[in-house]
Amino acid sequence: MKQIRLLAQYYVDLMVKLGLVRFSLLLASALVVLAMIVQMAVTMVLRGHVESIDMVRSVFFGLLITPWAVYFLSVVVEQLEESRQRLARLVDKLEEMRNRDLELNQQMKGNITLLNQEIADRIKAEEARLQVMAKLKEEMVRREQAQIELEQQSSFLRSFLDASPDLVFYRNSDQQFSGCNRAMELLTGKSEKQLIGLSPKEVYDDDAATKVLETDEKVFRHNVSLTYEQWLQYPDGRKACFEIRKVPYYDRVGKRSGLMGFGRDITERKRYQDALENASREKTTFISTISHELRTPLNGIVGLSRILLDTDLNQEQLKYLKTIHVSAITLGNIFNDVIEMDKIDRRKVQLDNQPIDFTGFLADLENLSGLLAEPKGLKFVLAPDLPLPHKIIADGTRLRQILWNLIGNAVKFTQKGEIVVRVGYQQDGRLCFEVKDSGMGIPQDEQDKIFAMYYQVKDQRGGKPATGTGIGLAVSRRLAQSMGGDISVHSSPGQGSCFTLTLNAPRVEEEPQDEQAEDDLPLPALHVLLVEDIELNVVVARSVLEKLGNSVEVAMTGQAALDMFDPEEFDLVLLDIQLPDMTGLDVARAIHQRHAGKQLPPLVALTANVLKDKREYLDAGMDDVLSKPLAVPALTAMIKKYWDFQADELSSEPEFTMDEKKLALLDVPMLEQYIELVGPGLIHQSLAMFEQMMPGYLAVLDSNMMARDQKGIAEEGHKIKGAAGSVGLTHLQQIAKQIQSPELPAWWDNVQEWIDELKQEWRKDVDVLRQWVTDAEKK
Repeated sequence: MKQIRLLAQYYVDLMVKLGLVRFSLLLASALVVLAMIVQMAVTMVLRGHVESIDMVRSVFFGLLITPWAVYFLSVVVEQLEESRQRLARLVDKLEEMRNRDLELNQQMKGNITLLNQEIADRIKAEEARLQVMAKLKEEMVRREQAQIELEQQSSFLRSFLDASPDLVFYRNSDQQFSGCNRAMELLTGKSEKQLIGLSPKEVYDDDAATKVLETDEKVFRHNVSLTYEQWLQYPDGRKACFEIRKVPYYDRVGKRSGLMGFGRDITERKRYQDALENASREKTTFISTISHELRTPLNGIVGLSRILLDTDLNQEQLKYLKTIHVSAITLGNIFNDVIEMDKIDRRKVQLDNQPIDFTGFLADLENLSGLLAEPKGLKFVLAPDLPLPHKIIADGTRLRQILWNLIGNAVKFTQKGEIVVRVGYQQDGRLCFEVKDSGMGIPQDEQDKIFAMYYQVKDQRGGKPATGTGIGLAVSRRLAQSMGGDISVHSSPGQGSCFTLTLNAPRVEEEPQDEQAEDDLPLPALHVLLVEDIELNVVVARSVLEKLGNSVEVAMTGQAALDMFDPEEFDLVLLDIQLPDMTGLDVARAIHQRHAGKQLPPLVALTANVLKDKREYLDAGMDDVLSKPLAVPALTAMIKKYWDFQADELSSEPEFTMDEKKLALLDVPMLEQYIELVGPGLIHQSLAMFEQMMPGYLAVLDSNMMARDQKGIAEEGHKIKGAAGSVGLTHLQQIAKQIQSPELPAWWDNVQEWIDELKQEWRKDVDVLRQWVTDAEKK
């Protein structure tokens, strides 16, 4: 079978190889040949011989059967070939299916492997999920607990904010409310929900909203906190003053989200401050009133005793009268201590630095001190270290008050021996007094306490406080420090005490010839209008004026003075401030109004109220001020001042002369050298630069003072001293020198006052310098 199949395959392959035509011809030829062979073989067998006809018949038979046989075989072969091809295709498909089955089987094995792996992974994932779910449940429990705690803290914080009496609010960057506390709700009359999203203009009145928006803008613009005071109104119309602090706040990435605000009601504080201010004003008014009421009789005692001392008296009367005179002066100085203490409390101490005759000052000091020491049998010695200046610039009243306290204490605590006052003047313009006594001395542990207010040294013999007010030394030290100096003490029990006073007192340079000529000039005989309502004061003042060769007319009221006054008749008007119907200031204003445009005589205020600043009288129309009791040196100096000035006005070449008090503020020699070398332009330029720099210096000085930074204060004071000195502002330079010197006694107690003085005075001094330069240019 296999051979047949191979034969058939060979047959088919041959047909395919030769082609149907050639194969058919070959097959026909083969069949013809085969038929011939078979015919000839059969014939040979049967006949024994082969004839030609037999060959023909064989050929004919072969040709006859060949087409049918070829056709049959071709059809069979063709069908067989188609069957084979179908079978081959089927085999190919089977093979393809087999291969596909193999692939699918392989894929199935891979899928089964992956599925097994996935099942394992899912088992692990499920285990992990179960673990995560367990952890998640634990986390949820913790979060629930944290949420509960957060809600509790939030509730506590909200309760805390709502319980706070202070305002708490916050606004976004669009200046709209984002939240607030209960106090803010009460202030605005709106709940937090109603307030959220509203702008300040929708919550406050116009004025308050404007200020709120302005301060918000400052916080947003500069990204800094801001504190200020503002009055806000409650819905019921009640107003309260709040100290509001605003600060910017930021989100997690540092971007500014808005601002937070806190407001504290300081209405009660304001009320207390007003009450304190009113009390201070009432105290000042009381002291002012009592100043006038007490000084009126005291001035009479001092004035009349001074006049009586020039009369003929026996020794006993002279002794009693000197005691009265000294006692009155002592009482007046005690009263001055009380006044200065009030000024110190209110930080209203203002020095009146003017040129004073230092020689005459020392002579008066020696005479009065001798009178004070005489009743106790003590010897008073004034020991000047020559040479001393003839004139200095200082506050003579305050200097006299300080020395009187020191000498009075020396006399008080000395039972026998002497009181020695040494006077020296240093090249740097500092005046030095040493008051030495031979009294009981001061223990070492009390030497730091004696300058405290109301402290009194114990009597070494009985242990009781010594007599006195306990304010003299405290006031004297404060005054000395305000004059650029200080008071120190060296003492040992039983060996006396030595108090040293130093202060700034610039020398006034004068030409000897002019000074001598001035002293030789006689005082003019003036027609004086004295306006005074106290008989005793009238007697004292009239006696002094007439002794100087003046004629005096008296008016007891302001109206009488106005009726009597004639600018062409009187040469001088002395006006008491306290009059029955009006004040002396009112009289001065009325005189200026009635006689506007006319040349008026000098209007000089007479007052015992030493609380007021001299500037107040000058602003009211007065030309000068004299204190009561009327002192001959002060009156003489005033007369010389105005009548010498009038003589200068009549001279052929009028020349500007700035007030010596103002000149003392400047380093005139240095400025004159600058003008001579480089002209006034440099001073103007330096002064402009100083004005630009000074506010910055003061701002830094204030911040250092608030921080109690001693080093920073001293450094800034050094800068100001250098800047002021470079433009010739001597007064400011001296103040700054004190600020930069923490080693000075009681520096912390006084530095704020020096800074305040610097703030108040620096612009005035700059104006003085600018005026001086302008006048120098005109010359």
